[in-house]
Amino acid sequence: MTRATAVRAVLAVAVLLASVVITLTMSPRLGLDLQGGTRIVLQAHDSDTVTADRETTDRTLEVLRQRIDSLGVSEPTLTRSGEDRIIVELPDVQDPRQAAEVIGRTAQLSFHAVEGPGTGKPETGEPPAGDSETEGADGRKKPPASDTGPGELTLPDEQGRSLALGPSRLSGAGVDDATAAFDAQGGAGWSVSLTFRKDAGQDWKKLTGEAACHPAGDDRRRVAIVLDEKVISSPQVDPSVGCRVGLPSGTTQITGSFSADEARDLALLIKGGALPVPVEIVEQRTVGPTLGAAAIEASAQAALIGAAATALFITVVYRLFGALAAVALGAYGMISYAALVALGVTLTLPGLAGFVLAIGMAVDANVLVFERAREECADRPKRTLRSALTTGFQKAWSAVADSNATTLIAAGLLFFLGSGPVKGFGVTLAIGVVASMFSALVIARALTEIAANRRFVSDYRGVNGIGRPGAVRAWLVRKDPRLFRRPLRWLVVSAALVAVAVAGIVVRGIDLGVEFTGGRLVEYSTSRPVDVETARDTLAAAGFKDAEVTTAGDGDLSVRTGKLDNDGEHALRSALAEEGGETKKVRDELIGPSLGDELRRNALIALGVAVAVQLAYLAVRFRWTFAVASVVAMVHDVILVVGAFAWLGRPVDGIFLAALLTVIGYSVNDSVVVFDRVRELWGTNRKTPLDTIARRAVLQTVPRTVNTGMGALFILAALAVLGGDSLADFAIALLIGIVVGTWSSVFTAVPGALALERSAKAPPPPAPGKGKGTARGKARTVRRDPLDNGARV
Repeated sequence: MTRATAVRAVLAVAVLLASVVITLTMSPRLGLDLQGGTRIVLQAHDSDTVTADRETTDRTLEVLRQRIDSLGVSEPTLTRSGEDRIIVELPDVQDPRQAAEVIGRTAQLSFHAVEGPGTGKPETGEPPAGDSETEGADGRKKPPASDTGPGELTLPDEQGRSLALGPSRLSGAGVDDATAAFDAQGGAGWSVSLTFRKDAGQDWKKLTGEAACHPAGDDRRRVAIVLDEKVISSPQVDPSVGCRVGLPSGTTQITGSFSADEARDLALLIKGGALPVPVEIVEQRTVGPTLGAAAIEASAQAALIGAAATALFITVVYRLFGALAAVALGAYGMISYAALVALGVTLTLPGLAGFVLAIGMAVDANVLVFERAREECADRPKRTLRSALTTGFQKAWSAVADSNATTLIAAGLLFFLGSGPVKGFGVTLAIGVVASMFSALVIARALTEIAANRRFVSDYRGVNGIGRPGAVRAWLVRKDPRLFRRPLRWLVVSAALVAVAVAGIVVRGIDLGVEFTGGRLVEYSTSRPVDVETARDTLAAAGFKDAEVTTAGDGDLSVRTGKLDNDGEHALRSALAEEGGETKKVRDELIGPSLGDELRRNALIALGVAVAVQLAYLAVRFRWTFAVASVVAMVHDVILVVGAFAWLGRPVDGIFLAALLTVIGYSVNDSVVVFDRVRELWGTNRKTPLDTIARRAVLQTVPRTVNTGMGALFILAALAVLGGDSLADFAIALLIGIVVGTWSSVFTAVPGALALERSAKAPPPPAPGKGKGTARGKARTVRRDPLDNGARV
């Protein structure tokens, strides 16, 4: 065993042990569909300047979504109910009271000049501020305040002393960022640092400059920072600050007796922004999971069967090394799951299905390596198995790195620019990519290198799985089809498929799910207990297949549907009465979409930026023609998947959105692998026509494409057939996506690049290793052409 192999083995064992410890000692956070959670109903109230109508309630909902996202990746559900109510559903909340407190606070931040000691009394006639509390319109306790003049306010400071404050000089809208920090050296404890926007920074400088004109120790040298009519900090301006000079306009700190949690909550409230209107918590109750136990069990069984089928397939194709890759995939699953649990990511059923699918797709890196090793063994039969395997890892590295880099770019941008489920998908995707590379390049490499050093494995080429070419590769070499003599005809076929998909979207329309359109939320009490699974089956038999059923409170049934008129509601209630006896309606509300306009807009912006950055990355790493062709193929895949769902009449909902994002990543990966091989072959055969290079590159990468696709298809087929209705749409979308993604990477991306290259003036790429001036680079230049099969006449 070499030193490098030993290091990989030790690193793999260390990471696996840490993953096992995390898995055994930490519990996962489960989503609303698997475990249920807490439902909070908020009532919006009019403020002095704003009316609580549909528009302001929608704006309030988006501010709340940002706050919840800041609390963690929790996959919440937020919907507007009626004109002025918001329903918030939080899965697996550790402290519902604390979550309700953070969610419900108005968070109106303002900065005031201190005019002097307070002399006014509360309007209620109670003792001075600081000695009692009153209840606000939002139902929470707060210190009494009194007006001392136009635009002035009397409030107690941190020590309870009454202060007369001038009118607000600066609001929270002027704050660009807020972060919690601990001052260990100064002993100030936890504080919140504020960064102001440009104009607001000048206002802050002016406010502190005016306060600095008063002598030290004078109350008028203080500046009061007020949150929801409560002074949270009223510091003196430092004596070193001159009159009319003021503090720098960039940042300031809010200090006080904050705990770590209080400082973090305050920072996220300020950063998230104030609620447009105050809200009051009018109801808080526990809700059950949206999926029954039988559906969850069926989905779990389907996932296990699919993963086992994938492992068996990869073992049959690559023999011993395939079995070792299957072990590495199991390690990948353990590492990914531990990372998701450690980061507190909420696991939903589609998320878990995507996680299992990622296990099937993670085999891609291993397949790339094994296929390159097979090529090395075929080109130089006398070389050792260890040498062929090492070269396979080296040559596959560029394709693995580029394909995963583009995916990580997309994941990062979805996380930082998206919100809600889009942000959660970005986290899950990034974890999967990193864990996949670790399992393939560290764990699988350590296992295969240890096996390759065994004489039995090295001598018997039929045992190791890479000593002989595969059946697909041998058939392609024998047939050698002329794929790209007329590349435009493939583009015409792709354009025709797109036209059919667009026709489906126009003629049939897109059946948007309740997450996009909103609908109706009805709760019923029944005289006989009815479990969720029975209720769901009963409603499905009555024609309400897309109804979402959960338990609410003490045995009530909560039904969320799309658009539903009164006749439809009567039919729904009658269906439930067949199982539950006398059925009474206890709540009936119209609800807005949980994936609202702003969330959808943010998702589209994040996706658009991700595509643009991927385009730039591919243009730098490859050629601009290859980058444009890859993006065109990706758009082609998205349109075909959406069009297929339109023709099939399937709903487009949050689960479909997750599937579509997965298809986008798969499409780009496929194109990158093909173009990586085109770049390599073109660099070593600069005078060979590009269409010939492209044909050979496609034929050499087809075995990888087929084997990787089959690994994912086994899992998706199991989920579609055995996983039940809860995962059928997810699996169908991805089945279509993988098929069209495989097609487009060969018959859309490559012909598109050939068409663009006809007008491009850039020279062919340099040969691999050329110009590096290293022994390794020189060694590569004297090796035989990879296209040369060694035959001579």
